[in-house]
Amino acid sequence: MAVIHLGSISFSSSMPSISSPSLKHPFNFNKNKPLIVAAMSDDPVREWILSEGKATQIKGISPIGGGCINRATRYDTDAGSFFVKTNRSIRPSMFEGEALGLNAMYETGSIRVPKPYKVGSLPTGGSYIIMEFIEFGASRGNQSALGRKLAEMHKVAKSEKGFGFHVDNTIGSTPQINTWMSDWVEFFAEHRLGYQLKMAREQYGDPTIYERGQRLARNLGPLFKNVVIEPCLLHGDLWSGNMTYDKNGEPVILDPACYYGHNEAEFGMSWCAGFGGDFYKAYFEVMPEQPGFEERRDLYMLYHYLNHYNLFGSGYRSSAMSIIDDYLRMLNV
Repeated sequence: MAVIHLGSISFSSSMPSISSPSLKHPFNFNKNKPLIVAAMSDDPVREWILSEGKATQIKGISPIGGGCINRATRYDTDAGSFFVKTNRSIRPSMFEGEALGLNAMYETGSIRVPKPYKVGSLPTGGSYIIMEFIEFGASRGNQSALGRKLAEMHKVAKSEKGFGFHVDNTIGSTPQINTWMSDWVEFFAEHRLGYQLKMAREQYGDPTIYERGQRLARNLGPLFKNVVIEPCLLHGDLWSGNMTYDKNGEPVILDPACYYGHNEAEFGMSWCAGFGGDFYKAYFEVMPEQPGFEERRDLYMLYHYLNHYNLFGSGYRSSAMSIIDDYLRMLNV
């Protein structure tokens, strides 16, 4: 098994790409380090911690609750603590996407995210990711700091390639297509709304939501009149379960579904994020509010309602349909 070092993250070179076998990652290869060839360890997590993790002793291993897709574990060592997620049923490509997103956000030096270290395969099947362990404080804290730091990330991290990301990744457990496109409205219509609508038709045999949703997707242009849209780095799945505060009260964001998109799309999960007035005030001081922001809010929520419909069933269908029908009336199409 060869290991390729991308910046400070290690990936197995045998890992299948979600997007393309010849990915161009946003990090430079470390030319001073040759490829490391080694046999699959019986416990690759432990092996990494005791070698590249610089630990000589693992003092404790304890499970951490909260996740519904992966198993989370804390490893305490004489070199500090590490956070490890494992999943016995997925290939490493899912964690590769997460690691690339975490690293992209980490390198902005804006809002705090756990630094990713290693992604690999488990010998009995499945995969793992090792990252920095952050000691959390209160789950709710300074909303002004959260809004300001999130806006700083959006302001400094832009892509010259357009809208998309270096790999496809997942939103929850749903594939999220990130093929680069130069036009945001087309990207959102095809890779966000269109993909979810096709899933709903295939999974539930739901032609109504598909046909009305596609009619909306074809007519989004007027909602973006006089709007400057830049490809900003987005967390992509920002709800209350994916944001917290460290022991010093600094905001921390986790479990991303990163891509470069319109900054307003970051608020698509606001219906379960708890963003308040202080959050938006601080955010717009750094990233000024654009014309028509309020008219577009439900559009970005629609993507996540559709995803919840596809993931969790019919309880979310009415919310998605209501948004679609409201926009069809508004746009008179």
